[in-house]
Amino acid sequence: MTEEHDLTLKMVEELKKEFHSRKDAEIIARAIQKNGIKAASEDPMASERLHRAFSYEIKTGKPTNQRHSGRCWSFAALNTLRHKFATKYKFKDFELSQNYLFFWDRIERANMFFQKIIATADKPLHDRTVDFYLSFALNDGGQWANAASIIEKYGVVPEYVMPDTHNTKDTSDVAEVFDSLMRKDAIELRAMVQTDASATELQEAQERMMGDVYKIAAYSFGEPPVKFDLEYRDDDKKFHQVLGLTPLKFYNEYFDTNLSDYIVVTNAPDHEMDRSYLMPAQDSVVNGLPIKFVNVPFEELQKGAIKQLQAGETVWVGNDVLQQMDRKRGLMDAKLYHREELLDVDFVMDKKHRLETKQAVVSHAMTLTGFDMVNDQPTRWKIENSWGKDNGDNGYFVMTQDWFEEYTYEAVINKKYLSDRVKKVADSEPVTLPAWDSLQ
Repeated sequence: MTEEHDLTLKMVEELKKEFHSRKDAEIIARAIQKNGIKAASEDPMASERLHRAFSYEIKTGKPTNQRHSGRCWSFAALNTLRHKFATKYKFKDFELSQNYLFFWDRIERANMFFQKIIATADKPLHDRTVDFYLSFALNDGGQWANAASIIEKYGVVPEYVMPDTHNTKDTSDVAEVFDSLMRKDAIELRAMVQTDASATELQEAQERMMGDVYKIAAYSFGEPPVKFDLEYRDDDKKFHQVLGLTPLKFYNEYFDTNLSDYIVVTNAPDHEMDRSYLMPAQDSVVNGLPIKFVNVPFEELQKGAIKQLQAGETVWVGNDVLQQMDRKRGLMDAKLYHREELLDVDFVMDKKHRLETKQAVVSHAMTLTGFDMVNDQPTRWKIENSWGKDNGDNGYFVMTQDWFEEYTYEAVINKKYLSDRVKKVADSEPVTLPAWDSLQ
């Protein structure tokens, strides 16, 4: 055991002396105390690097708004689909129902949760895996495969058929109820297993618990439609009407997309490169698309993204959005704030060490819609966010190439736009990751 050392007054005096040895310390202190660290350290040249002109961009419509919820993963997935519909059917501002997808995600995720709790009932309550399940439960967050699995199973509907409610615009109330319910049910299921309840008794308990989950979801979000009428006026003012569509028929007939053709390409330097990885702990739909990553050098991720955009298809990306970002102006630049220079403290880590220490997280999903190229090299990228029109340029953000490399960890690319090398890695035997891995 290491010896503890007291912080003496003499040591404090030395710290104070070192602080004041910087001639401009008091000037810097006044600037920071008045304006904050970010404002005092902002690079005034960032606006030049983040000029909103792009050599290639996909024309898209109005932005969506996830409001006070963690549904970015589903918004980004639905955005990639709606842009296809908008282009094919000449309806620029078409929007898909995020509420519909969220409803079924809550139901499917609860079903999976109960089964995982039963499967781990022999482990201690505070086993790390059990702890993860209890803390994650019906969390708003998710992965691309969670959205894709719901879409493949339940289809999609236009936004007007099942619009957001108060409880999807702000999920805090319903999340509190779901959190309590899931944990209470988990305790009951664990006790049943530990007292040798029969398979029939466990099945009956799960069905009763699923009834409670459905009830809360239906009260909070409304029940999803079985059939609906597709009605819209396109950008040429022509009216379209198709009656009696089911959500699955709408998806299968109007979206020429096979979500199984897409690969989550990741760049995580804390993991072995040229390996594929599975994260079954976060799967949410039984027999759905698995949460799988193909870890390759960043240039492979970027090449795939460029090819997909050039083919006219937007790209789902997962990143650490809160790093070096100005939300209101929609700016993302790895050199936007020079905080370490201002503070005279080196606290910057590389991508690998940020992931290893959990300083970095895949905290947000957005949609790439364009890029600017100079001498065959991208310099900045156009991003469609899901934070409404009042952030960025009418909802669209711009990021520099160095931000893209430093803080983007995932991109969902159709395999036809990937190199043979990446496809070979995707077909290799995957390594199973624990629930708490840095790619969660």
